[in-house]
Amino acid sequence: MTFHAIPGEGLPAASCPLRIVDEQGRELEWANRFLDAQCVRGLAPLSLRSYTYKVLHFVRWWSRQPGVDVMRFSAGQFTEATLVDYVRDQLNEQPKPAPENVNNRSSMLRRLFRFYFHDEMPHAPYLMQRGRMAVAADLKVKVPQRVIVPLQTEQVARFWRSFRTARDLAIVALMLLNGLRSREVLALKLGDLLFSEALIRVHGKGARIRMLPLPPETVRILQCWLRTERPLTNTPEVFVSLKGKARGQAMTPAGLRSLFRHHRSTSGVAPANPHRFRHTFGSDMIRAGVSLPALQRLMGHAYIHTTLLYIQLTPQDVFAEYARAVEQIARLDQPPLE
Repeated sequence: MTFHAIPGEGLPAASCPLRIVDEQGRELEWANRFLDAQCVRGLAPLSLRSYTYKVLHFVRWWSRQPGVDVMRFSAGQFTEATLVDYVRDQLNEQPKPAPENVNNRSSMLRRLFRFYFHDEMPHAPYLMQRGRMAVAADLKVKVPQRVIVPLQTEQVARFWRSFRTARDLAIVALMLLNGLRSREVLALKLGDLLFSEALIRVHGKGARIRMLPLPPETVRILQCWLRTERPLTNTPEVFVSLKGKARGQAMTPAGLRSLFRHHRSTSGVAPANPHRFRHTFGSDMIRAGVSLPALQRLMGHAYIHTTLLYIQLTPQDVFAEYARAVEQIARLDQPPLE
């Protein structure tokens, strides 16, 4: 039995727009009911899509397990051992999924358990399975420490020089000078640009909205794009396509990826992707002395530990800090002049 995610038609407003169905088009009722509940919670369309494909990945794996009736969802079938086996089989896949993906899928399964059984998934420190010791059910795969690698000044300048339109310059400016995510850039509406107040309204993850200052450089580039290049269109999004059949329509994630691929090729700056510019913004802010709470707000991080990743001092930074401290200590130790 195979399963797919397809767009739903004629669904109530509170339903997830994607439905999980079998090869005959029959809905997997328990899975779609869980997804509908996430829609009622107010999850953004992108989050709903992510949830759908996490559930689909599990359903496809579960349907291949011996003795499982995947059309039914019961406490007898869905246990802590299910989660352990699911994680173990993912780690045996080739290519192996990223640890973050494995952990996100595990979190989704625990949420699924809570939704149906109104309790946390039970687990013991160790479980015996088929005569061997298994891992704990709340297992989290160890995730390698993330290393934030900003672009060098020369790389930014070289990439920047490869652009020929105010639209593309404005996109990069919002990432480099305001730290916006690529999806946040594409989601910007004309009404989000508050030029008279030098502010921008950003719709971030988790439906969180933040107001950010707009530096004069970004204001000038945005106004140039809106006044001289942007096609006449009723599309409310700030950034639209300039050529082809899609001219005047909202720019898509695929279009943005294509744009960056082209400019990486022409500029020769291989690591220049949208998120690397956001990393560069965060690193520049830390070097400029911006406090962690302020940077957390600027970047729209839900948790401060994400912002802490940007505090990664180079040996040169450490040496400079040490030299300043030694100089200060030396001045304090000097006796006062008579």
